Formats: sequence, C-alpha cells, structure tokens
Amino acid sequence: MERIAVFPGSFDPFTVGHEAIVRRALNMFDKVVIAIGYNSAKSGFFSLEKRIKWIETVFADESKVTVDSYTGLTVDYCKEINAQYLLRGLRTAADFEYERAIAQVNKQMNNDIESVFLLTSPEHTPVNSTIVRDVIRHGGDASMFLPKGLNISVDDIE
Repeated sequence: MERIAVFPGSFDPFTVGHEAIVRRALNMFDKVVIAIGYNSAKSGFFSLEKRIKWIETVFADESKVTVDSYTGLTVDYCKEINAQYLLRGLRTAADFEYERAIAQVNKQMNNDIESVFLLTSPEHTPVNSTIVRDVIRHGGDASMFLPKGLNISVDDIE
C-alpha cells in the first residue's frame, strides 16, 4: 500500500520551515500532499490560488509532492484521498500541546490515521507565517524566511 501523508495548513505564506518538514518527510512517505485547508478562524492574507502556485513552484522538481486544497475536517480529507498519515512540524512546546490535542481527537474520529510529528530544525524555530506576513505587510525583505525562488511582496496581498 502506498504511504500517503497529508501536510495540512493554511500556508499563508509557505515558509522555509514548512519546506524543510516536507523535504525531510519525503524519505518516509511515498507521497506527501500539501493540503491547504480552509480555517474559519483565519482570514487568508494571500489568495488560495497564489499559495497553491507558490508551493507548486517550490516542489516543481519533486514528483512525490502534490498540492491541494480542502474544506471540512482534515481526517475526512485524509479518508477521501486514502492517506494514512498526518504530518505536522513542531517548533515549540506550545506547538506540541496544541498538536497533541488535535492528534488525539483525530485518532478518535478515524483510528486509521496516524499523526507524525517532526521537530523543526533549530534555525527555523522562530519562523512562522504570522511573522513572515508582518514582515511582508510592512515592506520588509522576507526572502530569508521563504523558500528559494519565492519572491513574495506587499503587492501580493489580497
């Protein structure tokens, strides 16, 4: 059976930390689906179309990575595409507590889904999409926080 992992998130924007987690996961899975979910608690800073395009650009050379979007529960999306794993990156202890609770609820909802956590590399620990958005919003150079080849600026804000 093909080992399919879903890496869910808003990826608003996709950062070097996200990229590193996916690249490390490629050794563990046959396919990684980067799934941009609709989160009613968050309003998108960049359009869904731009986010998909940017992520596809980052992984244009990697056939094991696909990009998709979904609404609803992540475990339902996993079942829909026959994914057995949820991939999550952990930067801090607070991330662990938050992700642990979600993983336990997901496990109760679908016992066939396993959550896999990868620790963020130390150099990526302070990087998160909120900080990167703030840098971009205020006209700063966010290139060090974005995957190579992505040139996102204040002009990309929706």
